[in-house]
Amino acid sequence: MSERRSGYGQYCPISRALDLLGERWTLLVVRDLLVGTTRFNELARGLPGLSRSLLSQRLRQLERAGLVERLEGEYLLTAAGRELRPIVFALGEWGAGWTFGEPRREELDAALLVWWMHTRLDTSELPGRRQVFHVRFSDDERRFWIVVEPGGPSVCHVDPGFETDVTISSDVASLYQVWLGRLPLEEAVRSGRVSFAGPVALTRRMPTVLRLSPVAEAVRSA
Repeated sequence: MSERRSGYGQYCPISRALDLLGERWTLLVVRDLLVGTTRFNELARGLPGLSRSLLSQRLRQLERAGLVERLEGEYLLTAAGRELRPIVFALGEWGAGWTFGEPRREELDAALLVWWMHTRLDTSELPGRRQVFHVRFSDDERRFWIVVEPGGPSVCHVDPGFETDVTISSDVASLYQVWLGRLPLEEAVRSGRVSFAGPVALTRRMPTVLRLSPVAEAVRSA
């Protein structure tokens, strides 16, 4: 059964905006579109709690409202959709200051964290056409590999068969807090909560390679 929601019945631009954007998951879909996710399967992987049918419904709603257009299999924000950027990230700044504390257990999804991380790695200063990062968690038996190639980065849940350049080891909560700006990477490495294994020429570049979440600066400031 599709989710239905009546409007607020108020002639006000705020209520009109909430009629469109106030439904569950809608702003998180917009968030992911704003940071560059454009394909349905990638949106689904970045929103694992959202069913594919409801994701389709939300995207159709955004298309009908003129915030998103679909071109050659990609969902692209229109000018109206792109103008939501300061609003969405202002919510992130407010949340960082007033609602963001220690992570809750149900929020710590290792697979989602690696999926988020793989889109933010900057390997432009590393040698070779392919870089492979092995992510190991001390409290999650799953293993992850991030493979960065000229065609784009990908996440593998089994060994891709390439030589690993750097192994990133951590517990899930610590790496989440580093990536979101709550725990400085230098402090996490110094305390042993995060470690990098590999050639020194590569591991010493990891603070530059591992670009943090788009909201990390707001979290640090808060």
